Amino acid sequence: MTASRHIAIVGAGIAAATCARTLLQDGHRITVFERSHTLGGRMATRNSPFGTFDHGAQYFTVHDPRFMQAVQATPTVCKPWSANVTQLLDEQGHNTAPSSIATHEPHWVASPGMSTLAKHWLQPLLEARCIEMQTCVIAIERDSLNRAQWQLRTEGQDDSCHVYGGFDAVLLAIPAPQAQVLLKDVAQAQALVAQTAAVKMSPCWTLMLAFPQAMQPDLSALGPQWNAARSMHQRIAWLSRESSKPGRSQIERWTVQASTTWSRDHLHDDAQRVQAKLVKTFAELTGIHAEPSYVDTKRWLYARTEMPLGQSHLWDHTSGLGLCGDWCLGSLVEDAYVSGLELALSVAKTWEVGAG
Repeated sequence: MTASRHIAIVGAGIAAATCARTLLQDGHRITVFERSHTLGGRMATRNSPFGTFDHGAQYFTVHDPRFMQAVQATPTVCKPWSANVTQLLDEQGHNTAPSSIATHEPHWVASPGMSTLAKHWLQPLLEARCIEMQTCVIAIERDSLNRAQWQLRTEGQDDSCHVYGGFDAVLLAIPAPQAQVLLKDVAQAQALVAQTAAVKMSPCWTLMLAFPQAMQPDLSALGPQWNAARSMHQRIAWLSRESSKPGRSQIERWTVQASTTWSRDHLHDDAQRVQAKLVKTFAELTGIHAEPSYVDTKRWLYARTEMPLGQSHLWDHTSGLGLCGDWCLGSLVEDAYVSGLELALSVAKTWEVGAG
């Protein structure tokens, strides 16, 4: 039996969605705050006139049995992807033929876009109007009416300011550097902040290209015979043919992710300059020299975890503050799921009737 509480969750990626639905099923009242106009976090999907791009997480793998159960429970959303991943051996930055050794680990994607999985898990909260979209949390404070609870100060896209109160717990499912900023002035959170000090996250520039002049499945018309590749090029780390994924438009589209080092070195470059350099390298690696009909870029400030927390989550039951995210364990979608799930289980255990 559970003593129901009102819980705020900041963020709406996979960790947040997993945490929210687990606590909702346990009987708690949940309110989610998301600064963006869409759900999914880095499980992101970009719309274009030529189809969608998974411009954040490209796919996910499944090892944890709890994650496998969750994936198998959503067969209309989670689909296996025959990625045909290869390795481009390009240590000197010169284009070479792909190796004959492909990556055979099963790859999964959400369909029709990667953001669909978080949206699916958060649907009950959407229907109950318990998700505040385009709402940026700027401060966490003790509630002015009940000092045992928390309130959140927020800003909207229209510069409107609001205060949401009455929360028994506040859980941050956002990148560690963003969580540190929110918690730095919260006296009760200093131990949590100190525990995240060693976490290191790195940026990533992402390029999106569409070639409507070439249509699947006639792969001979344009480009290589593989659908995804890891690259050793100094600029590019990953290339993926979006149109090869299940449930996507067949218009030829590619998502390209820059390497961590190159992204960091060019973090503050003009987007057009970054775009030109990545398009040139893409042509070298794939042999696709046609002019794309659509080009776009996205800069992720916190895309990969270089130094994880080393445990699945942080939860201070005394203050009612907690943190979760893929950065607790690594950079995988599964890491985000496990982190959100285990934080939710810790929170639920705190408020079990009779819990010590």
